[in-house]
Amino acid sequence: MEHIGKHMAGLSERSKAERATERGEMMKYFMERLNPSRVRDGYAPLTLARMGRLLVAIPTKDLYYLKSVCDQSKDFSKKFWWEIKPKPAPIEASGEDKK
Repeated sequence: MEHIGKHMAGLSERSKAERATERGEMMKYFMERLNPSRVRDGYAPLTLARMGRLLVAIPTKDLYYLKSVCDQSKDFSKKFWWEIKPKPAPIEASGEDKK
């Protein structure tokens, strides 16, 4: 009797392709571009989980903008980290001035 996994091997490859998303492909793209310079500089390579956490607040449509901006830059890594760094919120006038 053959193991059931032998018969299901073809199904698992097909299901991975069906579950692929645009966001996941963008995350992999950024990982592939960032990891060589990180390893060269002595940092640990980024994982998909870490990349997901970094990009959690950025909508998928904005990831395409981020990709184009980073691709046009001389230093992909430097531009990537500059763009995803949260900007400080503008300081509003205190409530006392509104009277």
